[in-house]
Amino acid sequence: MSLTLRAWAALVVPLAATCLHTSEARATEVSVQVRAGVGKPLGDAVVFLESREAKAAARVMRGVEVAQIERRFVPAVTVVTLGTEVQFPNRDKVRHHVYSFSSSKSFELKLYTGTPANPVLFDRPGIVVMGCNIHDDMAAWVVVVETPYFGKTGVGGQVQLVDVPQGHYRLRVWHPGRPVGSAALDQALSVGAQALTVPVQLDNVKP
Repeated sequence: MSLTLRAWAALVVPLAATCLHTSEARATEVSVQVRAGVGKPLGDAVVFLESREAKAAARVMRGVEVAQIERRFVPAVTVVTLGTEVQFPNRDKVRHHVYSFSSSKSFELKLYTGTPANPVLFDRPGIVVMGCNIHDDMAAWVVVVETPYFGKTGVGGQVQLVDVPQGHYRLRVWHPGRPVGSAALDQALSVGAQALTVPVQLDNVKP
């Protein structure tokens, strides 16, 4: 005898709730503490978890901007997912000329004030270093990742990555104080049901 529509609903709804609960139960928090070789906490370190599943879960971000304020890029370090567009508003009274020659993204915003009409699309993963052609002391970085599990350390050198599903990942850590051209640190990390605290030491870094 076939089940009625109401009977199907009675079976499916509890099953969906159970699946959702199970999915939530499988997510946990990964706390990463980043220090320099001398033991000093490193702020502005970019931390992210890579895997095939993480790549599939990544989504384009909206409303990201790197401003120019008092002849500085704010923020100095930005993390975006692949395919994200970034605006570069100039909030100074002087004009800026923003550029990058990085292999992950080469672009140029010639002398301007205000906000350029078109944002910059970051369509390749990697580390993009930027400068101002007018003010040589201005520098900033955009780190383009293929994962939704990322963050940036605060002044205490710590960051929490929340709602991380159980699984096997590559833990990647990068800091702008590393030698130019250095790739992010790369190590294996297994995430289980319990929250993790992972210490990371980056050598050859200027805090």
